Amino acid sequence: MRSASLIVDPAFRIGAVDPRLYGSFVEHLGRCVYQGIFEPGHPSADENGFRRDVAELVRGLDVPIIRYPGGNFVSAYNWEDGIGPVRDRPARIDLAWRSIETNHVGLDEFQRWAAAVNAETMMAVNLGTRGIDEARAIVEYCNHPSGTAWSDRRRANGAAEPYGIKVWCLGNEMDGPWQIGHKTAGEYGRLAAEAGKAMRLVDPGVELVVSGSSNSRMPTFGTWERIALTEAYDTVDHISMHSYYQQHGDDRDSFLAAAVDMDQFIDAIVATADHVRATGRHAKRLTIAFDEWNVWYQSRFPGEENLPIAEAPPLLEDVYSVTDAVVVGNLLISLLRHADRVRIGCQAQLVNVIAPIMTVPGGPAWRQTIYHPYALTSRYGRGTVLRVEARSPAHDTSAHGEVALLDAVAVLRDDGGLVVFAVNRDQHEEMAVDIDLRSLPRLVAGEHVAIADADPDAVNDQHNPERVTPRRLGDAKADGGRLTVVLPPLSWNMIRLTV
Repeated sequence: MRSASLIVDPAFRIGAVDPRLYGSFVEHLGRCVYQGIFEPGHPSADENGFRRDVAELVRGLDVPIIRYPGGNFVSAYNWEDGIGPVRDRPARIDLAWRSIETNHVGLDEFQRWAAAVNAETMMAVNLGTRGIDEARAIVEYCNHPSGTAWSDRRRANGAAEPYGIKVWCLGNEMDGPWQIGHKTAGEYGRLAAEAGKAMRLVDPGVELVVSGSSNSRMPTFGTWERIALTEAYDTVDHISMHSYYQQHGDDRDSFLAAAVDMDQFIDAIVATADHVRATGRHAKRLTIAFDEWNVWYQSRFPGEENLPIAEAPPLLEDVYSVTDAVVVGNLLISLLRHADRVRIGCQAQLVNVIAPIMTVPGGPAWRQTIYHPYALTSRYGRGTVLRVEARSPAHDTSAHGEVALLDAVAVLRDDGGLVVFAVNRDQHEEMAVDIDLRSLPRLVAGEHVAIADADPDAVNDQHNPERVTPRRLGDAKADGGRLTVVLPPLSWNMIRLTV
């Protein structure tokens, strides 16, 4: 058995967890909306056509904020198509995902659904085919009380009170040549600054997210952030980050270390944003909205150009294994480790499309393996993140070089309890971890829960939805300020201690 150690001390604080770190994402893509959250005629559908069984699973994730309506979808979307009587709404071709958008679900319906699952909306505006006028109009529709054309239109559509949407994305992945309305960094930065300025004139209380690079492999990565932020720094509050991970071939060791790449990506964005702050002599410090992240097997996707145009086609419906769940749990550890700068996170997406929740039309909904580390971290990983001092064995990976086999973070909860989230990246051996808790003498006992399986490729599906679930490995008891836990091979773990 391998051995490792952690020192946890409340003096070494990274920062408070913003609950919005545990956000999600709903895009009009594939079956995420239609046949996902919304399926009139389903046995569980409510009076508005939304599936109650799906809503219940969403509540189990305790999702505080949901990004909507895209994604690539938003860059050619007319939000006005989705308001007013459904019978009068036009059907459109969505150019991003080559789908027929019926507009049966629009802004008002989604806002009511989000409120029902206890989530705020993080709204994205179209800066691809549209711009300043659309951006200020949608803020007026959503957030102005009454007495104007757009606010009175909202009231006529059944929402007497303003929605008060706080967080707004200024477009999506505008650096990507695949994006409808793709722009250079300078073009985008100027548009984002002016659109954001108009939006703030309508509602001074909004928080604005400027689009960063689509991923760290983009040829303009870094340069894009520097130029766009030079134009828009004073207007915005957050910069977006997007990153997806998958296993390539048989290289599971590199995949299990994907959080190393996420750590480096975040550090690079922080450095670039702080460079612009310094050279521009700006007072405020930008934070990060990591508003698209997940495991996504993009190599299995044939590409948008090869898709036939269809209504709500099944797209990107990855089935996730135990290994994928461990990686997702480790990515959450990375986000927590940067809680001082990452304020918003959105796992993409929520239902059916690279999602923790899957559905069958007319049939059941179930939790994928990745649901479980997300739900447990969201539920218990709230409080103040502590930097842990770790000693761990390491091994070489082809993608990331030498990597520690133990990765961990600790969260000191407001009730005085402590939660340690840890992964064992070793595929074959258990790991005994000695945790030094002498600076927290009131912590005496708790539980150790893990996601692990003898078959690292095990999945949950319609016929066996509980094949992979968190397992309680036993009590965790501190003795003399020390605690030893044994992490199974290839596992995500939660060690929760109470006072």
